[in-house]
Amino acid sequence: MILRVFLALLVLWSAAWLGVSLVMRHAVTTWFDQRGAEGWQAEFADLATSGYPLRVRTRIDGPALADPDAGTAWSADWIALQTRSLWPGTQDLSFPDTPQRLSHFDRTIALSADNMVASLDLRPRGSLELRHLGLTSEAWRLDGAGGMISQADALRAEMTQGDTPEDYAITLVADGFQPGGDALPDTDALPDRFDSLQLQMRVRFDRPWDRRALDERRPQPRQIQLDRAEAIWGPMLVLTAGRVDVDPDGIPTGSITIKAENWRDMLALAETTGSLSPDGAAAAERVLSLMAGLGGNPDALDVTLGLRAGNIMLGPIPIGPAPRIILR
Repeated sequence: MILRVFLALLVLWSAAWLGVSLVMRHAVTTWFDQRGAEGWQAEFADLATSGYPLRVRTRIDGPALADPDAGTAWSADWIALQTRSLWPGTQDLSFPDTPQRLSHFDRTIALSADNMVASLDLRPRGSLELRHLGLTSEAWRLDGAGGMISQADALRAEMTQGDTPEDYAITLVADGFQPGGDALPDTDALPDRFDSLQLQMRVRFDRPWDRRALDERRPQPRQIQLDRAEAIWGPMLVLTAGRVDVDPDGIPTGSITIKAENWRDMLALAETTGSLSPDGAAAAERVLSLMAGLGGNPDALDVTLGLRAGNIMLGPIPIGPAPRIILR
């Protein structure tokens, strides 16, 4: 009797595993076919399933995607989808240690990362609402035509749905971040790596992230609560926090508090690396000197900027246009 029950359960489990594996294969091929029908380059060399009996692992060899309208492209030696349950909406996506190629029009960069894994958790309903999206990696590096662009010891990025379906908490932490190329100054005043680089914020979108984000349009932010954005690089420190409401045209309204130490060194670095022209650096120094003077310490900034009517305001004085916040 026990043997019969065991065999029956084994048959049922095997049938469920086979069903999930077939669903995954169909979902992958259908998604690539749909992108091709939309005018993308969407192809892969081979598709294989493994992992029985505890998991379903779908490996895609030679994936390549290109959106001609956006001018973007991506390719890798392989990627692997792995379900952590019999619900295929819970997935881990593993990337190879070999370089991935990312292009935007005529510019191509290579991303190399150790043990890079993306995790995806969707609600089991027709709209496939996003509950959690995560990306973790050990040491990673971006290289361009001129050499290393940036690298870090680790990366952690998360987007988690809140109690209200449209609300998401977003976290980004890059441990040991190091800029490269012209962004790394030839000076002993700054260490090679940032002491801290992180972002924590909560965003309310106009609708939840679900399958429509790919089929129709991206959800648009309507309220942004920036709890903390922090960058510490040797003696230079920038802390930012604030709250912004965003209208349907992407125009932000609200306030942002900025605290910065040794801001003149930041301007000098931006000018040295070419991020700011000499005229731009001089204009920025005049504005920032005024801001620092209001706080009583000429080497430190502690100001609140207002965002109103499409402008960035220092008190009643407009100091520049505010960026439009629209996800394409």
